[in-house]
Amino acid sequence: MHSLIQEIDRIRTERRYGRVSGVRGLLVEVSGIGQHISIGSRLEVETRSYRRVPIEIIGFRHDTALAMPYGVLEGVGVGCKATVTQSDPMVCPSNAWLGRVVNALGEPIDGKGPIRSGTRPKLLRSGPPPAHNRQRVGEKVDLGVRALNTFISCCRGQRMGIFAGSGVGKSVLLSMVARHSEADVSVIGLIGERGREVQEFIEDDLGPDGLARSVVVVATSDESALMRRQAAYLTMTLAEYFRDGGAEVMCLMDSVTRFAMAQREIGLAGGEPPTSKGYTPTVFTELPRLLERAGPGPQGAGNITGLFTVLVEGDDHNEPVADAVRGILDGHIVMERSIAERGRYPAINILKSISRTMPRCNTDAENVLVREAKRFMSTFSDMEEMIRLGAYRMGSNPEVDAAVAYNPYLEEFLGQWKDDRTPIDEGYARLREILEAGPAAEVLAQFDQMAGQG
Repeated sequence: MHSLIQEIDRIRTERRYGRVSGVRGLLVEVSGIGQHISIGSRLEVETRSYRRVPIEIIGFRHDTALAMPYGVLEGVGVGCKATVTQSDPMVCPSNAWLGRVVNALGEPIDGKGPIRSGTRPKLLRSGPPPAHNRQRVGEKVDLGVRALNTFISCCRGQRMGIFAGSGVGKSVLLSMVARHSEADVSVIGLIGERGREVQEFIEDDLGPDGLARSVVVVATSDESALMRRQAAYLTMTLAEYFRDGGAEVMCLMDSVTRFAMAQREIGLAGGEPPTSKGYTPTVFTELPRLLERAGPGPQGAGNITGLFTVLVEGDDHNEPVADAVRGILDGHIVMERSIAERGRYPAINILKSISRTMPRCNTDAENVLVREAKRFMSTFSDMEEMIRLGAYRMGSNPEVDAAVAYNPYLEEFLGQWKDDRTPIDEGYARLREILEAGPAAEVLAQFDQMAGQG
């Protein structure tokens, strides 16, 4: 009843409206109302066939407001009525949203009926908490994936990027984290995804148990740029709602690149100048505004641990969006096509990936294990081409010989089926078993002796 009363209170007693004065591509020009609206305001245009199309103001040109639609513009023409609906777009989430699938406007699309709204409206485009009010990142969080838990440890409140080209396995890795991670709530944003994959992700990858503690926000690739951008904002807003309630939140977004592409479309339509690869300046303004909303919460609140996929165009890990996101986040997970092509999944390149909370979040013993394993991986990587061509002769270099001996066991360790879950402690135990079976055993024995003396 309280929610209903609040909804009634938000009903406007007066309606302000203008008229469509022009349509160019996806840009709608609205006249006669510019002094009553601002950037981000929402309007509804009534088409010739009396269908209502929601639009959002993205800019102004003299006295004319420039808007883009959330739906298709068929039936919209000069003179159509454009009525103001919201000045500051908000959403009213509640715990009833758990287990539900919604679109970018917060409307349920899972066929389970309406969702009960909360009592506290939240702005969709709010800013991140002030830096001086934030907690520090917490202890390690168990992601359930051996390669991540062991070599690229993630802490509560940390933000990580998953960088890969198309078809290398970003979405599958994200689904493994969604299913296996230790978190009170998961908020999953599927931004610009293929429509076919949405149901597969929900039913096969997430499963009933995973969905029960999750909210899934969906905006498929065929939807408008505003819907794709809005889905990213709604994902972060829902994560903030559960964080403010004291929950440990896992925020998964696939993908940040499609958010950037949507912002590029909006910027170009509004008349912004294109810069690197056609991306407009607002893309690089909005990326940190979005990603900084994840992270440790204020004192007394929970944390948002964020994993964001980045689609690198042409497998170029230095393209503009990837480069910008890598500088914002607290670590990056690099996936490579060459690793996937030889059948090892997840196709993570451990040597090119980094977590900015390591080695501080590990114990000394864990750091020794990781350092020794990486040393063998690095040695094998340096000599890999010669080894595969048969140009290296065994016995020429003891360190390379050891790296060759360890490689198949380390490769097997890094590979993992998507239904398999490995806790943090088990991952380190298995890595120690591998290293104790060869030359690294001497190093580990020396460390154990030093630890005992200390």
